[in-house]
Amino acid sequence: MAIEAAERCAEKCVVPVATSPRHYRAFKIDADDTNRIAIVCDPQAASVSLSVCIEIFEVGGGVPFHRHRRAIEMFYVLKGEMEAVCDGKAIALRSGGSILVPPTGVHTVRNVGGSRLYLLSIMVPNEDFIELVRDGIPVELDEEDRRVLERSDRLAGV
Repeated sequence: MAIEAAERCAEKCVVPVATSPRHYRAFKIDADDTNRIAIVCDPQAASVSLSVCIEIFEVGGGVPFHRHRRAIEMFYVLKGEMEAVCDGKAIALRSGGSILVPPTGVHTVRNVGGSRLYLLSIMVPNEDFIELVRDGIPVELDEEDRRVLERSDRLAGV
């Protein structure tokens, strides 16, 4: 009985993929970008078409208007203030706020606050986004980034 259960699990079970901010790899897609992207969930490691990353924007930074063919993209503000524009509608968000961008929605996000903006970004399906990021320029996360991603900024009262 136990052998049969183990065989069924071997066919259907997925090995969990665990990581921490100390192991995130970060990139800039282009040298002139005002944001860095830290990969949290790489579809290659998880064997699923899902991208999860932390996007870190410098003050005034943003991304150009763009759209995804099939992907739904969700942004959750971990820290900072942003403006999102989707299909001509502008939405202001701050820590704890989120926005869901539908497939084909022409959108941009930008940092409108006085400090760095940290966004949790989830996209389903991946549409080769993480591959684009991985092909970019490797960059380091600094101490401020690590404090925010580990949430030690909240523990220290920063």
